[in-house]
Amino acid sequence: MRKIAVFASGSGSNFQAIIDVVQSGQLDADISLLVCDKPGAFAIERAEAARIPSFVFTAKDYSSKEHYEEEILAHLKASGVEFIVLAGYMRLIGPKLLTEYKGRIVNIHPSLLPAFPGKDAIGQALAAKVKWSGVTIHFVDEGMDTGPIIIQERVRLDENETRESLQRKIQKCEHKLYPSVLQMLLTQGDVINDTKARAH
Repeated sequence: MRKIAVFASGSGSNFQAIIDVVQSGQLDADISLLVCDKPGAFAIERAEAARIPSFVFTAKDYSSKEHYEEEILAHLKASGVEFIVLAGYMRLIGPKLLTEYKGRIVNIHPSLLPAFPGKDAIGQALAAKVKWSGVTIHFVDEGMDTGPIIIQERVRLDENETRESLQRKIQKCEHKLYPSVLQMLLTQGDVINDTKARAH
């Protein structure tokens, strides 16, 4: 069973979806740590309810990204974490973690990348009046949502789509897709190794 850490900044709905499939036995993983950069985030309560240890920090308390990532890395190593899952974590991963966990950090993004990277992808899609958006799961590199894509799933926008309705559609897709992809990655080490090789 692979030990994973989940990084989240907000409500943690994808974090909860991962907790649920781990507890039901559908995902063969041990969530060993939640890393959260927002002390008031609801994701922390979800971790407490599931008895998952948390490392919570405030970036401005550190002199640099390198310094807080050093502390994150210390907690990851102490917990034996092998794989990092980003679930609404709103900070770019820096060189410290990228080097240590190269090819073992994944992210989920609410658009069909490379369309609408960065913040408020749902708002971007609505403003662009596209007919299709969706979900992308990708490996993380030093860029903003630029890492190698693992899988994408499309979500159709209705004529009178609102931010709330599109968010519900995308989250429904995310909560189904992310656990299944994580199961594939965590149980097939060769998939991770092959992708690392292609990323080089």
